[in-house]
Amino acid sequence: MPAVNDTKFQPAVFLLTGIPGLEDVHVWISIPFCLMYVISILGNSFILFIIKTDPSLHEPMYIFLSMLAVTDLGLSLSTLPTALGIYWFHSREISHDACFAQLFFIHSLMSIESSVLLCMAFDRFVAICNPLRYASILTPPRIAKMGLVSVLRGVVLNFPLPIILKQHRYCKESILSHSFCLHQEVMTMACSDIKVNIIYGFFITVSSWVLDLLLILLSYVMILKSVLSTACHMKRLKALNTCVSHVCVVLLFYTPDVSLAVIYRFVKNAPPIFQIVLGNVYMLVPPLMNPIVYSVKTQAIRVRIIRVFVK
Repeated sequence: MPAVNDTKFQPAVFLLTGIPGLEDVHVWISIPFCLMYVISILGNSFILFIIKTDPSLHEPMYIFLSMLAVTDLGLSLSTLPTALGIYWFHSREISHDACFAQLFFIHSLMSIESSVLLCMAFDRFVAICNPLRYASILTPPRIAKMGLVSVLRGVVLNFPLPIILKQHRYCKESILSHSFCLHQEVMTMACSDIKVNIIYGFFITVSSWVLDLLLILLSYVMILKSVLSTACHMKRLKALNTCVSHVCVVLLFYTPDVSLAVIYRFVKNAPPIFQIVLGNVYMLVPPLMNPIVYSVKTQAIRVRIIRVFVK
């Protein structure tokens, strides 16, 4: 009797998920999602436009902010096609290669954003703790190198993910919990040993997000130490006020990320709706809120925005 061909057991596609149980109203659900994407794309594009066209904003703090805006634009554009495909056209299928490509871009951009947030923390540390050497430390060539290292680290660390995933067979019912692909979920769809994926995924988490977060916390411990040693109360408030926007952005980025990682790794019987909600918050809220936070809390950006609309 001829051997059964294994390929017929392997599904050709993964199935993405919108909001389970609400498929009949996906078109209506798409309205807030579309608004979030539009505001995110326009907001980050507007931040880039203001920084590029105003020479007075060509300073380290705003250059790092423009890097953050570019990363947020990439994140929004990498999930937009599959999300709107589900809510508008009920198109849930995504090929393996397209899924692997999407998760590579998502994870790479998230790693890059984590690096950029670390660079911004270093910028605030130098500005507050060593203001006299600020211009000599954060020179344009050094900023360019920091940006290049951030991109290279994100790409190099996450490049093996699609290669490793492609080695597996996917003989289970490959229904994903989100409207986009994430490595920590796609690997569970494999019917072969995923120990390598688990170990390498943990390595990426530690060497990227955990390391960056610890260094950000360390920079703020040193900032607080420096600020509290200042005698003048007004100078303390002024120094801390320059960090408020960055602290808000760090919380917006890491809180859903850490929560989603904890659910995937430690909570085995969590209700699916938790993963769906956190996944959407994880992907949509930081790119949406980052330009809003900086527009509201950063006076130089706020003044330029008002000037543009007043004209």
